[in-house]
Amino acid sequence: MADLLEVHELMYPKAYLGPLDQIGFLDITDRLHSEGLYEQFNTPSLLQQSTRGHHFGLPRAVGPVLLAYRADLVEAAGISESEIEQIETWDDYFRVMRPLMVDLDGDGRPDRYLLSVSEMSQDVIRMLILQNDGVLFDKEEQPAFANERNARTLATIITWSTGEARIGTDVPLHGSAGHRQRLDGVVIGTPIPDWMLALWKRENPQIGGKIKFMPLPAFEAGGRRTSTLGDTMIGIHKHSARIEACWEMAKSLYTSLQVAEDVYRESGIITPFKPHWEASFYHEPDPFCGGQRVGSLFIEQAPHVPIRPSSPYTQVAFGHICTVAIQLRAFAEKNSIYEIEPLAAEALRLLRKEQYKLQNLIRRNVFLENHVK
Repeated sequence: MADLLEVHELMYPKAYLGPLDQIGFLDITDRLHSEGLYEQFNTPSLLQQSTRGHHFGLPRAVGPVLLAYRADLVEAAGISESEIEQIETWDDYFRVMRPLMVDLDGDGRPDRYLLSVSEMSQDVIRMLILQNDGVLFDKEEQPAFANERNARTLATIITWSTGEARIGTDVPLHGSAGHRQRLDGVVIGTPIPDWMLALWKRENPQIGGKIKFMPLPAFEAGGRRTSTLGDTMIGIHKHSARIEACWEMAKSLYTSLQVAEDVYRESGIITPFKPHWEASFYHEPDPFCGGQRVGSLFIEQAPHVPIRPSSPYTQVAFGHICTVAIQLRAFAEKNSIYEIEPLAAEALRLLRKEQYKLQNLIRRNVFLENHVK
């Protein structure tokens, strides 16, 4: 095994499947506090690498999410910057952007939608669940995603995705088809994390100068204006013969200003190491985004990103939630029900069924069941 491992969030929580003393990463909890590092890292980012009160790695990214929108189409429709600045909630966003949802070819159907979202948009559903303070697990790391808040979030998403008041359609976040649709103006707004912008710059350079960013509209006034997606941690193999050298290297890589700049310029990733957030390279105007200081916008939201579950079953839980989204749209269309309240009641019923399935799966893990507390 390698002494030092850089692992994506889809993988490293699997190391937490057993009791604490069987986790293969070095427990760095005491080191973080004794060296004053705990306070210097963005707390929501740092907690992603923890389980049961113990930390097993340093975070590479924050992954804050903003709403990218087709500023050229917005401006052409006569929507002013001041109107954009007054958007606080999703209702505000849909009201202001409504003139852009038009039938361009006369077939009676919109050719342009206001938001990239549907029951098939798994990454977007994940971001929206977290944005709206969705809970997936309780303090004992047992599934708790069958709750009224998650049900209402899913119901809201379905009202955006189907029915006469539909305002969204699924446009992939990346890939040639999604880039072509976005360039053609099929959707106005798309929630994306910082690193996705760098990917767009490489894969869809033609959209440069046509997009700008705003904080995510909140589900309700005063609510969270961002979310998060994507993370990597660096961890140390606890049986390494070079633990101290690995620790110094990990700190050097993840707290270096030069590395932070190189990573930002190459991949758009905002460092979770807070002392670097004032660095000038994060606050340069970006011609790709209409001259906005987009790095500043991402950093403004970094402290407010939601805390993501670090359970080894997190991806499974999100899979169950997305299954409910698919079932809920089918229910809505079969019964011609497009109001939030009745859809939320059905969503809660479906979430309970899916939560029961995950509970049964976790009960098969006798090690975690007996050691989770």
